[in-house]
Amino acid sequence: MIGARHHAHLSRVFRSPVRGHPGSTGAGLGKRIGVDAIMTKPPPVRSRQPGAPARAHAGGDIVSEGDRPAVMPPVEWRVTPGLTPYADAVAEMETHAEAVAKSGAGERVWLLEHPALYTAGTSARAEDLRAPEALPVHTTGRGGQYTYHGPGQRIAYVILDLNRRGRDVRQFVWLLEEWLIRTLAAFNVRAGRRDGRVGVWVTRKEIGREDKIAAIGIRVRQWVSFHGVSLNVEPELAHYDGIVPCGIDPAAFGVTSLVDLGLPLAMHDVDIALRAAFEEVFGPTVEVAE
Repeated sequence: MIGARHHAHLSRVFRSPVRGHPGSTGAGLGKRIGVDAIMTKPPPVRSRQPGAPARAHAGGDIVSEGDRPAVMPPVEWRVTPGLTPYADAVAEMETHAEAVAKSGAGERVWLLEHPALYTAGTSARAEDLRAPEALPVHTTGRGGQYTYHGPGQRIAYVILDLNRRGRDVRQFVWLLEEWLIRTLAAFNVRAGRRDGRVGVWVTRKEIGREDKIAAIGIRVRQWVSFHGVSLNVEPELAHYDGIVPCGIDPAAFGVTSLVDLGLPLAMHDVDIALRAAFEEVFGPTVEVAE
């Protein structure tokens, strides 16, 4: 165990993995990362002065601050209006991720919406597609199982260079969750993590159930992340009936949205909260034009 005196900055850079340590991702270089199999459990991000990077205790070996870049360039922040075809988005996302890995292109967060469809991640099971004729189904390289995308759901594709930020996928997923939790907190929604269930959840006391409001599915290639997160703002929740979402028993757990929770928010307002929370957790952004 590493003593409490050892800390690592985890906003602009994360800690390096240790081979054999439960958090090590050294064997995953260039391979698919199925986040449904990753147990994300670092200690909570501590309070800090405005503008300072998020901090967390880190297990395993610690790379000294002197070995890391002192300043990371701002992450490009792109918002695409309307509905973006899924195949087009994946092709563009993969091209940009390759450019980040090979030629040092800028990191990017890309916000968009898709037409109604299902996607099957690398761990998807055929029996979890309950209504195969209901919507188009896309097989994709992200981690996870089946999920739904459609109008009213904010997709954020996250293309970040973990070579510079630290090769720790477990910590990265935890920070993605933290980003979503802080975004929801801006609207007084108390959301959190659940052991064994990747994503972000809310407790519905009025119906005695826990519902998922945000999902995470990423892939890492050459230590550059792509795919990302989805946050339910006002999607057609009935479309989730056609799948077993993320392989989780729908009889035990449900899916919700901000509108379902009684918060009829505009997508633009959600985007503002997403950007503010991202900058708290990962560092500054710069808006790029469509």
